Amino acid sequence: MTKRQIALLACTAALTASGLGAAAPSAGSWSVHRVKPGESIQQAVDSARPGDTIVLAPGTYRESVHITTSNLTLRGSTVFPTVIVPAATPGTDTCARAGNGICVTGTADRPVENVTVRSLTLRGFAKNGLWAKWTDRLEVKRVTAESNGTWGIAQERSVRGVLRHNTARNNGDAGLFLANTVTEEGGATDTDGTVVSGNRVSGNRIGITVRRLRNLTVDHNEATGNCAAVFVVGDESTPRAGAMTLRQNDIHENNKLCPKTPRLPFLQGSGIVVTGAEDTVVAHNRVEDNVGNSPLSGGIVLFKSFVGVPNERIEIHDNVVLRNGTADLANRDIGKTNTFRHNTCGVSEPAGMC
Repeated sequence: MTKRQIALLACTAALTASGLGAAAPSAGSWSVHRVKPGESIQQAVDSARPGDTIVLAPGTYRESVHITTSNLTLRGSTVFPTVIVPAATPGTDTCARAGNGICVTGTADRPVENVTVRSLTLRGFAKNGLWAKWTDRLEVKRVTAESNGTWGIAQERSVRGVLRHNTARNNGDAGLFLANTVTEEGGATDTDGTVVSGNRVSGNRIGITVRRLRNLTVDHNEATGNCAAVFVVGDESTPRAGAMTLRQNDIHENNKLCPKTPRLPFLQGSGIVVTGAEDTVVAHNRVEDNVGNSPLSGGIVLFKSFVGVPNERIEIHDNVVLRNGTADLANRDIGKTNTFRHNTCGVSEPAGMC
């Protein structure tokens, strides 16, 4: 070995020992942080690095959890309940002060990416069970959000999200809530293909609300026992809400009575309601036994937005819509480009659509 080779080897060894020449962490270096009841979930989240997983043992945890790091997984037990409830004394973090259970929040410049939350129960928070803002590819799976003051699982200003196989019940407003923004007026946001699939929503004011969004799919969900099952909400803003697909959902007996609010009349017996949207397909859904006398009651209802903007190019086809009151299919809109075809129904408003 030459003197030059010996010198290079010595230099390499010194760099490696100091860490300066070490390779980037591999997938095998990602850590699993295990937390037991009585220990702090937030402490584990704060010490985690991108790629890490926080695993919660079965039991009850009394705290709020704020995630701002990308590429993290927070999961509970898939066999026994892992429950997060409010702490007796709220912490100082903004998530806890706002009354939320889990918050996943980024910024406009640096959204939080690829966070997964699964196999948890979020119960009894004053505001929301799970709240997400400025996220990209957030996945919420097999989470139960129940008895929270406003929304069960909610997100705004987020893209490419997946809400799958969750249960949202007995929340004060919507079980699942997706919106462009909740603090100001503005045009619809393109979600780049957000998916809401295979969830069960029951006992909420509204099962699933999609407000001022574009480019998403709501499919294979079950909604029952809510005042209204699914609301698609748009208005006069530009761009318009729309470019959505609502398909193969099972919507039945959403007959809970909810009083009016400053935004909506009283609700009862609403299956799928579309207001102020465009270019949306409602197809292959089963909508049955939703009965009420609200202006929004009925199986599948088109309604002009509450600022008077009609729906445009809504396609409602191949749905089974039966025993709904005041009508199975109700076109209470002034738009002229919406179509109803190949639906199985008994009563329509106006007559002739069944």
